[in-house]
Amino acid sequence: MRQPQGELKIDQSRAWDALSRTNILEVMHRIYGQARELAMKGTARIVEDGNRMAAIHKSKADAIPELAMDVRVSFPEMVYAGEASFDNVDISYTARRPEINITPSPVHSRAQLNPPQVDYYRGKLDIYMLQYNKVEITPPAFDTRV
Repeated sequence: MRQPQGELKIDQSRAWDALSRTNILEVMHRIYGQARELAMKGTARIVEDGNRMAAIHKSKADAIPELAMDVRVSFPEMVYAGEASFDNVDISYTARRPEINITPSPVHSRAQLNPPQVDYYRGKLDIYMLQYNKVEITPPAFDTRV
């Protein structure tokens, strides 16, 4: 009998990704994907500011000083880490079946007949069993060392 070892696979790449410890190509791909959205937001803000300046005849207040007060230098946060989750580590185990080789062997049986021993005394009854019935099975010896 032989038991091959099973195979355990642990994939923790998503956990490292959630900790921002992934490969640089993945990080650059995420930044590139967010850069388009940030550029579109910036363009929309510029268009909105231009529309406010173009509507100077409709507003009582001067739009240029208001826009100057709203000017601020900021750098938007880019999310380059993966999603954090309790299920970021994938574990899979593949069990292997045991290999069992059986060698048939003939059955050797040895039976011994013991006739009952009866002693008779008139007027006295005493029943007892000298030996109980039993069946003894002895398996053959085999080497358990590998």
